Amino acid sequence: MVESQFPVEIIARGDEVTVRGKQEDVQKVSRLFTDLMERVEVEGSISQQYLQYAIDMIKDNGEGPGTEMPDKPLLVTPRHGSIRAKTVGQGRYLEAMAKYDIAFVIGPAGTGKTYLAVAAALGELKRHTVDRIVLVRPAVEAGESLGFLPGDIRAKVDPYLRPVYDALNDMLPAERIRHHLEMGVIEVVPLAFMRGRTLNSAFVILDEAQNTTRAQMKMFLTRLGVNSRAVITGDVTQIDLVSREQSGLLQAQRILEGISGIAFCHLTDKDVVRHRLVQSIVRAYNRHEAERDDD
Repeated sequence: MVESQFPVEIIARGDEVTVRGKQEDVQKVSRLFTDLMERVEVEGSISQQYLQYAIDMIKDNGEGPGTEMPDKPLLVTPRHGSIRAKTVGQGRYLEAMAKYDIAFVIGPAGTGKTYLAVAAALGELKRHTVDRIVLVRPAVEAGESLGFLPGDIRAKVDPYLRPVYDALNDMLPAERIRHHLEMGVIEVVPLAFMRGRTLNSAFVILDEAQNTTRAQMKMFLTRLGVNSRAVITGDVTQIDLVSREQSGLLQAQRILEGISGIAFCHLTDKDVVRHRLVQSIVRAYNRHEAERDDD
């Protein structure tokens, strides 16, 4: 992979790696390998995805991501071990969640917005800094009708909350999740059910916030009580509301940025950590949108 993206020859013998080429290219590859060794010391291994990310960063600014990423794991799970930032953007996101009572994170699909927020919430619950976790999502239809789904109201809204359950299932044993849900330690609810509530000592996550209306966003933000924190995630390129300008997330960006205690964190296609093709797909759609706007 490295040889295919830098004009160098790499020879590996035992624990020695020799890089041959122009001095500038050799220096870049040398910095790349130094970054990779530092990452191995932290995580124990290197994924192909991380390698590609490190290559891209070396190409862009001459430095790898390792020095800018927090070493401390967000959460240690029995299934996946340590959950930590995989990109510099994700590292800034984790810092925002740790430092601010309200953190907005805006970015494309696959950047770990929901996953890292759930991991942060479980970490705070484990440290007893909060008493419960409340996971909220708007039940907005994306081309399909909620009314035609079978079952009662719970059966109708559960599909919209599935991504939140998926993140929980990835981090906790099923029995623990079931126990927390039964005891109210973890609550997964549609946004419409939040009206009139006050949430004290809670870590509250509003997912898919681009599909909240302006009134819903204001309602959600004013639910926070004593010793509570909120993370609001969203992708402004995937607004399913009838009118894009009615998005509460777009309005919140305009009127809340700069308020002390509120952070806005922006992720990009470089922070995509899903299948390698997801990054290419996001970039292709971004180019298409930009060309359409120019026309």
